[in-house]
Amino acid sequence: MDGKIKVMIADDQVILAEGIRSVLETDPGIEVTGLAFDGFDTLSKMEENTPDVVLMDIRMPNMNGVVATQSIKAKYPDVKVIILTTFDDSDYILNAINNGASGYLLKDIGSTALIDAVKNAYAGDTILPAKIARRIADAAKTVASDREIRIKRAFGMSDREVQVALMLYEGFTNRQISAALKLSEGTTRNYISAIYIKTNSENRAGAVAAIRAVL
Repeated sequence: MDGKIKVMIADDQVILAEGIRSVLETDPGIEVTGLAFDGFDTLSKMEENTPDVVLMDIRMPNMNGVVATQSIKAKYPDVKVIILTTFDDSDYILNAINNGASGYLLKDIGSTALIDAVKNAYAGDTILPAKIARRIADAAKTVASDREIRIKRAFGMSDREVQVALMLYEGFTNRQISAALKLSEGTTRNYISAIYIKTNSENRAGAVAAIRAVL
């Protein structure tokens, strides 16, 4: 089993979880180490056999996928969590990713794409299908306009800088900002550097504090 990516599947629909396991196990580089049926079950089974990647249904009884993701990332920061759901709801997307998820997939994903997503998440990539990325970008654009106006007035930022600043404030990583706004990571870093200068900050925490002060 050495060298295989260990995956746990958390989904309260047993038939679906079994189906996902069957798909993943067609790849010789992946080993499914267990199935869990709610958030509590996931955390309990992870203590016995910690996986590299968790495929996490977002809507489960007892403890949903967002809360479970937060708990997993607090205890096992190196474990990658991919949210898997039939619901492409912006609030769930934002909450899950802000709580440490490595990405988001819809359950209608094809077999090859699912296997690739597991491998890419394990390698450290953010998994955001195009329409999910658009949802996040739209959510960022539609943040209450008074917040945008306050940031723009306080710091003299451009529209794009305000957009990046709000995502920075909401806790997104550089990679997630890049994916959502379709920017290269270098361009995102440039925007963040400009935000540091305009907020008179030396680092991310300082910029977030400065933004919070005007909201």
